Parts: sequence; structure tokens; C-alpha cells
Amino acid sequence: MFPDTDVAKIGSGPGAGKIGSPDAQDVVYFVFGLYWNRLSSLQRSLLCMTILFGTLAGVYFLPNLYHSYKSIEELDNLSQNVDRHNDNPVVAPLGPERDKKYSNKVAPELGDHGEGRNEFGKKRTDFPFKRGPPALVDRKQRNDGKIDAGGSLHPPVKRQSDKVHLKFEGQLDDFSSSVVRVLHCKPPGCEVNEKQQAVIGAFRHSWSAYKKYAWGHDQLKPLSKSYEEWFGVGLTLLDALDTMYIMNLQDEFSEAREWIEKSLTFDISRDVNLFECTIRVLGGLLSAYHLSQDSLFLTKAKDVADRMMPAFNTNSGVPFSDVNLKTGKAHAPRWGPDSSTSEVTTIQLEFRDLSHVTGDPKYKISMVLSRLISLRPQDAVDAVTQHIHKQPKKDGLVPIFINASTGRFRASSTITMGARGDSYYEYLLKMWIQSGKTDLLIKQDYIDAIEGMKKHLLRESEPSKLLYVGELLGSQTFSPKMDHLVCYLGGTLVLGAQNGLPADHMEIGKRLTNTCVEMYLRMPTGLSPEIVYFNTMEGGKEDIIVKPADTHNLERPETVESLFYLYRITGDPIYREWGWRIFQSFEKYTRLPEGYSSINNVQSPTSPGFRNKMESFWLGETLKYFFLLFSDDPDLIPLDKYVFNTEAHPLPIFSDD
Repeated sequence: MFPDTDVAKIGSGPGAGKIGSPDAQDVVYFVFGLYWNRLSSLQRSLLCMTILFGTLAGVYFLPNLYHSYKSIEELDNLSQNVDRHNDNPVVAPLGPERDKKYSNKVAPELGDHGEGRNEFGKKRTDFPFKRGPPALVDRKQRNDGKIDAGGSLHPPVKRQSDKVHLKFEGQLDDFSSSVVRVLHCKPPGCEVNEKQQAVIGAFRHSWSAYKKYAWGHDQLKPLSKSYEEWFGVGLTLLDALDTMYIMNLQDEFSEAREWIEKSLTFDISRDVNLFECTIRVLGGLLSAYHLSQDSLFLTKAKDVADRMMPAFNTNSGVPFSDVNLKTGKAHAPRWGPDSSTSEVTTIQLEFRDLSHVTGDPKYKISMVLSRLISLRPQDAVDAVTQHIHKQPKKDGLVPIFINASTGRFRASSTITMGARGDSYYEYLLKMWIQSGKTDLLIKQDYIDAIEGMKKHLLRESEPSKLLYVGELLGSQTFSPKMDHLVCYLGGTLVLGAQNGLPADHMEIGKRLTNTCVEMYLRMPTGLSPEIVYFNTMEGGKEDIIVKPADTHNLERPETVESLFYLYRITGDPIYREWGWRIFQSFEKYTRLPEGYSSINNVQSPTSPGFRNKMESFWLGETLKYFFLLFSDDPDLIPLDKYVFNTEAHPLPIFSDD
């Protein structure tokens, strides 16, 4: 077996047979050398390279995977150990009583934020920043700008005009007190009612946690009491500005303004998504300016808009999806050559408004195909809208991907009113309204799209005949899948009907909103999943089917948005009743002792599983629409004076005044 070797002498010493003893090592070395000598030079090189790369990969990935696994495991344990009552899924205890009850069930507070500790106070290793969605961003915390929550309000004034006869079970938060008046509203008639007070309480509970653990950063991680960065511009703060103004939270609004004045800078080398930065940051600043008339917000809006302008430097007129705020370098998304159709067509309200309010046409001219069309500058629509208008469509419907370099749709991509397609259709209507109903080209594109939706996407479920909007996979094959994102459509259709568009839009909008409410009420938690499928087979028992990967809830606003439009336009109290039930479910299943969190499983009231993330749109959209839904004042952001962008930031309708 071992040529020219006395086997009996190998391993015959006192340590024979023990791994690590000199004699055992002799055997290992001999065997390794024997087989090594039989390998060719190429095989040896490949083996060495494999060992080297395997070692490097292990050093790099294994610690990161270990920490990720431990964090997920501990977060899951925390979320499953929270004690919950399941006797009534739509009634929640509020305020200090709930916070005290669950105060010992969450992750311990961090120590010094500068000590390099992870979410649970343990020493961690800092790894390189990896670009990607916010959920993948893990930045080292700093101890700058930590501010304690404070301030208080007085008990609410109950109004006879509040027609919702649902008992508010549980107590209001301590800070829910006295009469609050909207800043631009004069008495009488400006007092908020009890349900609005509850929404204010939810906002302040969210805000105080954001101030304490994520001040000046993009989004709060409420379980681990830390934060995550996406754009690095205080996204939650900017998204919530107009909500605070509308709710008359003067102290919170003032401290946010102070941070913007002293600390906010866009001079950072960071790639941002043009669409998200436009609707959240630019839209939030413009809305705050219009409501408060504070020029600081307009100055900041111009700054960030100027930094995003290079994204429009394309041959097609269709902007790139991403742009660096410092260098101005723009590019297609990292994951592929095509942009989402909704992203490149959901920026016009904001840039048009900026040109209108500043008198500087560059924000609009940058998107105008005046070099390609024989229209006077004032008659030309923006380049993206004009370009999309000329592209071939399926009865007004568009695929969800478009290439910024060629300006062409990816013909084989899905057609949907949901993710990556939704706000294209929303902005067709709202650009027409914003223009003072003068842009007839956009109006016709919207009407054509709704007719295409009725022909290709609108169906009824079995057995309850719920009206829903499906998808066309590959632009051809129908799928009964509907995102929660589609729930904006009911309100949009009703808004269009209110502005003189076909009367059947009103009925379709009502039925779609009813379906979206059913997506909440049929779940054990009273909260909707992110995606549902509808039963199309006769004889089936359940209309709504939820796949395991789609059970999460991100505290999205779309259903509440539609309820707001329907109540404001029809005056039917059922929409406020539905909204109140949804609000109480959010209170029961997403509220934490500090802040709120999206959840993993709406079908498990005993173990919903917190995702450790409070989205900026929870404060910027969802709570704002709840507050407006419960308002007794029809002149609070009147729909004949303002149009809401897709992030719920109200912008003025253009007029000749």
C-alpha cells in the first residue's frame, strides 16, 4: 500500500492512533503527498484556486449569514411570544395600557449607538454596505440627533356630525387630549372628532419612536430600536411633513423644519430611485411649501430636483430609473436594462408643479419633445407622456417594462393595474385634473385605458361575485391575481366620475373598493395580505385565495385612500365604518410599545410575525388618509383645489388666478 515504507513503523509510537500525534500526522502527510504527486500541474492549480476561493467565500459570507440568521430567529421568537387576545380581531386596547402589557416582550434597548452593536445589544462585526432594497441595508448607527418624545393635547370634543356609531373600545393615548385645529382652518367647525384623535395618537406614537431611534434617518426598525438607510435624506421625516401640518401638530412640524434647515443635505454620493425620490422627497417638500408657504421647503425642493435632472438625458426622452444625487450619473436599474413603466410615468405631477410655482420652465422643458413635435412650447406635453402616448398599446393598456435607451416597451411583459403599472394610470387622470382639465390628450389616454381594463382585466369571483382586476401574463394570458396596490383604483375611478368622466366609473369604483375591504375583513387579523388570487371556478367555497408567500401586510394606504375618496364624494357613512374597523386592526396587530411594524402573516392572529420595519408611507399616506376619512370638514384639502400625488402629498390644481 505504501511503497518503500515500513508500515509497521508508522503510528507505532506512544501517541499512535491519536489525531494530531506526530505518527498520525506522518500518515496524513504521506497520503496527501502520494496523491498530490499524481496530479498534473493543471489539476494542482485548479485545486489550489478552488481551496483559495472557497476559503475567501467562507470568510466573507459565513459571518454575515450567521448574524442574519440569528437576527431573523430572534425577531421571529419575539414576534411569536407577544401575548395577544383573539376574541375580537378588530378591537384593540390603545395607549399606555397596551404598551405596559407588552413592554417586556420586545427586544432590549441598545446601549451606546456608537459601540457597533447589533439589534439585540450584542457586539457585531461591521460588513461592507451592499446596495439594494431598504430591507437589505444595514448601516452602523450613530448617536446624533436623539430627541425624546414630548408634548401633549387635550380631550376631544365630540361632534354630533360624526355619523359613525362604532364604539371606541379601549382608552385614547395620554397625548390625545383637547381640541386640535387645522392650521389653515378657522373656527367654528375645525375641531377633530374622537376617531381623528385616535389617528393623531397613532401618528404621535410612530413619530416619537422615529425621533428616539431613527431621527434624521430614512426608516425606523421598531423591534430592534434602530434604523435603516435607503436614500440617506431623512425619508420618514420628509414624507410626514404635510401629515403633521394637516393634523396641526405644530411642535412636531417645527422640529422637523429645524432639522431640514440645519441638517438636510442632498449633496451626497448616493444613487436614488428617480420615482421614489420624486414622489416622497420632492412631493413631500412641495406639499409642505404649498400648505405652509415656507420658502425653505421650496428651496430644498429645487435643490433635489436639480440633482435628479440628469436622469432625463436620454435619446428617447424616457428617463433612467436611478441617478446619483452628487455626481448626476444616471443609469438603468441594477437588476436589468428596463425600467418599470409606472416609475418613469409617475413623476410628472411633481416636476410640472415645480415649474408652475417657480416660473422656471426647465423642469418641464427637460421632459418636452419640442425638438421632435411641431407644437408651441406651451402646448407640448412632457416627453414621457408624449412618448408613451405614441407607443402601441393593448386597448390603452401598457406593459410594465420599458427601455430608457430605446423608449420601447418589453412586449412580452405583464399588463397589470398593480405593481410596476399602477400609477401610470393614476397619473393620467391626475395630470388632467392638475391641468385644470385642459390636457385633453391625457384625458383620452385615461379613458382608453379604463375601457381596456374593462375588456381584458375586469372579472367577478365565485361564489360571491366580487369584482376584481386581474393581470395579463406576457400581455396575453389572464391571471386572477390582484395586488393590494390595485386598491387605489376604486378611489381613482370615483374621482374621475366626479370630474365628469363616464358614470359607470363610479359603480366600478364602488365595487372594487368593496372587494378591497373584503380582502381585510375575511382575514383572521382583519388586515389584507399583499397579494390575493380570486377563485374563478363555480362551486368553490372561498372567493379569496392567499398563497403562503403573500400573507404579509406592509401597512399600505391604498384601500384607505379609496375609502377617503368614496366618503368625501358620496357621503355614505359605511366607508368610515369600514375604515374604522381597518384602523383598529392596525392598532391591534401592528402597534408596538414604540412605533408600528409591518407583519408577516395576516392569517395568524396569534403569531403575525413582526417584520421590524415602519415604512415611511405609514406616516406619509396611511395615517393621513385615515385622518381625512374621519374628518367632518369637507374643506380640509378640498378635491376641487388639490390633487394628491401617489404618495398622498396634496398639490394645487392649476388655475388662471
